[in-house]
Amino acid sequence: MNKIFNTIGLAALGSWAGMAHAADDLTLQLKWVTQAQFGGYYVAQDKGFYEEEDLDVTIKPGGPDIAPTQVIAGGGADVMVDWMPAALAAREKGLPLVNIAQPFKSSGMMLTCLKSTGIEEPEDFRGRTLGVWFFGNEFPFLSWMSQLGIPTDGGEDGVEVLKQGFNVDPLLQGQADCISTMTYNEYWQVIDAGIQPEELITFKYEEQGVATLEDGLYVLEEKLDDPEEVDKLARFVRASMKGWKWAEENPDKAAMIVLENDATGAQTEKHQKRMMREIAKLTAGSNGELDPADFERTVDSLLSGGSDPVITEHPGDGAWTHEVTDKALN
Repeated sequence: MNKIFNTIGLAALGSWAGMAHAADDLTLQLKWVTQAQFGGYYVAQDKGFYEEEDLDVTIKPGGPDIAPTQVIAGGGADVMVDWMPAALAAREKGLPLVNIAQPFKSSGMMLTCLKSTGIEEPEDFRGRTLGVWFFGNEFPFLSWMSQLGIPTDGGEDGVEVLKQGFNVDPLLQGQADCISTMTYNEYWQVIDAGIQPEELITFKYEEQGVATLEDGLYVLEEKLDDPEEVDKLARFVRASMKGWKWAEENPDKAAMIVLENDATGAQTEKHQKRMMREIAKLTAGSNGELDPADFERTVDSLLSGGSDPVITEHPGDGAWTHEVTDKALN
């Protein structure tokens, strides 16, 4: 009888021990579909970096009908990946988002135009049709046009804004003189369509001095009120940055990990490897900590929207924190 009770007791003890050491659940909502843009997170999951931090991370892909801000507001994710313009705009409207880490140091956004249009500099945009992404991605563009003094409601002195889908068709089909592209994605789709690099002219937001921070990690303010949540977020950021640095050093291998996680089968090896190599240029130089100077540059750009700024006042220091990265890096 004692032997039976001892056996039961040991089993229960083992169960309790397992419960005590159960990994913490965390859900990450991506800004877009599964692709190398998010390679660091998939690497961290594949290489066991999250597991090493006692985390059970669920990565939720985004898509054209998924707004990360709505997902996190509805409790569908603990952390989201988004661009700072969209996050700050949502914060001003009442959603208390806070940037806890900034894996992307540089911007990959640009306008890509056919040289045959005669466009040589931004001033030549006047009277043209430009393809622009929306769903929060339009904010940097609108700020840029405002700084140039170019209206966005058409006319000879302004630009006609074409609401661009997440493809390059408007340029290929002659519907727009320039389209929005990322250095790591749509630009290469144009090249793959048969247009040679020398037939194109690009205007990188980074080089035009209007770049805003992209692909940061955001949570709701209430998460930061709980020390246990802060600890969990710090472990998540630490593992994620480990994943990003591994991806930077092994871009082709990281791309293959991304492909293994693409449930749609829509991505190709050639495109993902190329994308990962370009993404590595954007995460280079970041240890995950947000540079306050980059934050202020983004805010200045968003405030300079003339009569229609993206945000109407400085969001204050509460829009970002080093609390999580300080804990993650130390």
